[in-house]
Amino acid sequence: MAWVALVPLLVALGTQPFSRAALLGLTTGFVYFAGTVYWITRVMVVYGGLSLPVAILVNLALIAYLALFPAIFAMVTARLVAAGGTPMLMSAPLVWVATELGRTRLFTGFPWVLLGYSQVETLPIAQVASLFGVYGVSALVASVSAALAILMLARVGRERTARTPLVVVVATVAVVVVWGSLRIHSGRLVSGGEPVRVGLIQGNVSQDERWGDQRASQIFRDYLTMSQRAADKGATFILWPESAMPFRFAENLASAEVVRGLARGNHATLLFGSDQVDRTGADNRWYNSAYVVGPDGNTRAVYQKIHLVPFGEYVPLKNLFFFASRLVEAVSDFSPGTSATLLPVGDRYASTAICYEVVYPDLVRQFVAGGSQLLTTITNDAWFGETSAPYQHFAQASMRAIENGRYLVRAANTGISGIVDPYGRVLARGGLFAPDVIVGDVRFITETTLYTRTGDLFAYLCTLATLLLLVAAWRRYKAAWRRYKIAPDVQGH
Repeated sequence: MAWVALVPLLVALGTQPFSRAALLGLTTGFVYFAGTVYWITRVMVVYGGLSLPVAILVNLALIAYLALFPAIFAMVTARLVAAGGTPMLMSAPLVWVATELGRTRLFTGFPWVLLGYSQVETLPIAQVASLFGVYGVSALVASVSAALAILMLARVGRERTARTPLVVVVATVAVVVVWGSLRIHSGRLVSGGEPVRVGLIQGNVSQDERWGDQRASQIFRDYLTMSQRAADKGATFILWPESAMPFRFAENLASAEVVRGLARGNHATLLFGSDQVDRTGADNRWYNSAYVVGPDGNTRAVYQKIHLVPFGEYVPLKNLFFFASRLVEAVSDFSPGTSATLLPVGDRYASTAICYEVVYPDLVRQFVAGGSQLLTTITNDAWFGETSAPYQHFAQASMRAIENGRYLVRAANTGISGIVDPYGRVLARGGLFAPDVIVGDVRFITETTLYTRTGDLFAYLCTLATLLLLVAAWRRYKAAWRRYKIAPDVQGH
């Protein structure tokens, strides 16, 4: 459906006034995000302590904010069409990408379910991400809607040339499918590099259990037992999920020594999540962190989460959300990390994105550009329940593998844990809400993709092109207005 999803909006825009275009775009945005981030209401009720009406209000506030971006898309596109006619609908992919970039960057960003993610399982198409990132896939998908809209509007006006955009777009998609299929078939990225056997531990600990002291010791023993099973199957790099430790690793020395002993006894590297407290300043600073313990039992690196989850790890604009005071009190007040720390695994380097961070394309790219040869992500998706959110999260993580030409391994507390190869193929995948141990082989890769080298350049060029088109449209509008004002005098009216 993604290929035609924008057709109704683009056809409806036509030559609508500015305000009408904004309303159409806003309506589109409400449908888009109400259908994809509806699960936030449940999170607010179950874990934020809010009543259902207030939780719905908070969710609607987020949906309204996100809907502003399709509204901006509609207004800009309508302005360009008014200036240049129906053919200017082919600028829609550029404008759409510009608004997606804005949604990623503004106010720390919330780049959830970008249009390009719809193709993450259509692997030949998804390979475009290795060139231009997920934004390139978004542009390709949006271009089909634009070409179809031009054809539909032209059938009303009987313009024969309207077929040309669709022919060009279909030919482009066909070329992409052939190129993407050949890229996958070549298998160059998976034929080299140093292999490593990974073990992913999915403990399936409910959010309520994680905070109970009576369960803490049992949870810890379960993780140790499952890790030993992974080591017995040959895993030398073992991953636990985000906040898997039922204690603070740096402060509970006795339990930490057990973990170090596990690493030493199996000559394995362990990566796990744990809360971290910096008590050196006047006020304690809390971090959502990932620790790496090497085969010698020593802590090799600590990564502090950079992009925190709004309304999960901090509350933005607390004064604005005064009606959700219980939520403000319930949410942990974490501080963001500042460094894209690499994680040593033997003599190689990996990186990790903690939970929500994996939906930021440029953050993951920075890790790879800095030397990461293997992508990992650790998460706790217990918050989401049995909704579409865990599947959305896994799909978005998979796109990072394609963009950067790296294997990606994902350890999720309640699922979905899995292994994705550099072409986006899912090699192993666990289920939801069941304990699991996934063991598989991946490789450290040093080759870089065009996207890794250029980053979001394509998205910024789309934004620049949009601005230039708007300037040209404004000049054309001013020139037309001047002619309109002069014409009556010349004609003697």
